[in-house]
Amino acid sequence: MPAARCLILLLLLLPALKSRAQADSTTGRHDTTIVVDRKIVTLKEVIVHRNMDVPSFIRRIQFDTSFYRAFKNLHEVSYTALNDVRLFDGKDNQVAGLESRTRQTFDQGCRYMTVLEEHPSGDIRNRRGEWNYYTMSMYAGLFFTADTTCGEDNSVQAADLSLKGKRGLEKHKEQLKMLFFNPGKKIPGIPFIGDKINIYEPPQADLYNFEIDMMPYQGNLAYVFRIYPREGLSEAQKDQLVFNEITTWFDETDMRIIGRKYDLSYDTGLYDFDVQMEVSISRKGDLLLPTLLRYTGTWKYPFKKRETGVFTATLFDFQ
Repeated sequence: MPAARCLILLLLLLPALKSRAQADSTTGRHDTTIVVDRKIVTLKEVIVHRNMDVPSFIRRIQFDTSFYRAFKNLHEVSYTALNDVRLFDGKDNQVAGLESRTRQTFDQGCRYMTVLEEHPSGDIRNRRGEWNYYTMSMYAGLFFTADTTCGEDNSVQAADLSLKGKRGLEKHKEQLKMLFFNPGKKIPGIPFIGDKINIYEPPQADLYNFEIDMMPYQGNLAYVFRIYPREGLSEAQKDQLVFNEITTWFDETDMRIIGRKYDLSYDTGLYDFDVQMEVSISRKGDLLLPTLLRYTGTWKYPFKKRETGVFTATLFDFQ
C-alpha cells in the first residue's frame, strides 16, 4: 500500500481509536469505553484483557438475586449479632440509641432470638415498648426476631419484593427493601422520584457512568462494578440524580455479590434524604451471609420529624 494511502487511513482511524481508549497518565493503564444499550461503560485494562461479555455482565447485575439471597440465608442459620444504633438531633447530639448483643437460634425449621445484653438510651422506645424511630424499626426488621418463627419460605422470587396488598408503613418498608436489594431498578409509588431510580434504562442511564474493574476484596480478586454520575452535566440534569455512587463487588468464581456500597441523596422539597450504606458478605460453607452492615443517614418525610442516625451490625459465629 502506498505510504500516502497508509497515512490517510491512519488519520481516519485515529479519532475512533481515541474515543474508545483512554490512558491514565498517573498509572499508565489503558481504559476502554464502550456503549451498551445507551449506557457508557468504562472497562479497566484488566477487564479488557479478560474479554468479558459486558452486556451479559450488566444484565446479570440488573437481575441479580444473590444479594437478597444472602439476607434470606440469615433465616436458616444460628448467629450472634453486635448491634449499635444511634440517633441524633439537628445539632448532632445523640438523643437515643441501642447497644446490644443478640443470639439467633435456628433449630428444626424454627428460629428465635435471645437478647444476651442490652443497653438502650434516650427515647429509643415509646411508652408501649415499641421502637420510637423509623430507623430503629427498619434495623429491627432486618436483624431482630420478636417471636419464634417457623416454616418460612426462604426461596428468592420476584414476587418477594412487591407492593401488592401493602399500605402505609408496610408499603414504605417494602419500597425501602426494593431500593436496598435492587438498587437502580424502578420502584413504583414513590412521589417525584420513582423513575429517577431506574438508572439502567434511558433517559436516566444517560446521566451515569458504568465502570468495570477488578481488584482485591476480602483477600481474593473480585470484579468491581461502579456507577457514578457523568461529568459535565447541566444543573437540570443534576436535579435528576439520586445515586451519587453504587459500588458492587462480585466473587470472581461464581459472580455472586460479596459487597456493596451505596451513596444516594435527593430533595423533592416535600421530603429529602442523604444516605450512605456499606454491606460486606462472606462465604460460610455453602452459604453467603452478611457479616457487616454500616449505615449513616438523615431523612425527612412529610408528617415525620427528621431522623439522623448511624448504625453498625456485626454478625458472626454462624452455625
